[in-house]
Amino acid sequence: MGIDRVKAIKLISVKKGDITLEEVDAIVNAANTSLLGGGGVDGAIHRAAGPGLLEECRKFGGCRPGEARITKGYNLKAGFVIHTPGPIYSGGNKGEPEILRNSYYNSLRLAKENNLLSIAFPAISTGVYRYPKREAAGIAVETAVNFIINENYEIKVIFVLFDDEHLSIYNELFSNYS
Repeated sequence: MGIDRVKAIKLISVKKGDITLEEVDAIVNAANTSLLGGGGVDGAIHRAAGPGLLEECRKFGGCRPGEARITKGYNLKAGFVIHTPGPIYSGGNKGEPEILRNSYYNSLRLAKENNLLSIAFPAISTGVYRYPKREAAGIAVETAVNFIINENYEIKVIFVLFDDEHLSIYNELFSNYS
């Protein structure tokens, strides 16, 4: 018997907080394509993880938007960091929704391949990459639900959001599911 939509949704939660403090198997880094750190959540994760993370990321030679790479967590509570560059939003007609969907899907795929049972996501691409927050949240949640169902993989997904606006959008989305 597979996982149905109701069960999949129960595996997903939302909270406001600092993703670098999450005690999960992996946190997701909304990285830039160099994977060498930057601003926002990317810089915060690199600072919290320590220099070992940067050294391991250098070995990849970058990552295209929508793809994902996994590293150790170093000084983080999470055992792993999954890095994924989301799309830079420029109107939505240049494949941005598909790229964002791929960022979430490929992060979850790496979690499954590594037998991870919990993962924390930030709101990918909604900061300096300017993806509309409500649209991005819908893609994030729907991709997580569909992954859990289609892959028949029980993974606890936490969306860790840094501000009240994101939290409100995600909570509204979840209230529509119930």
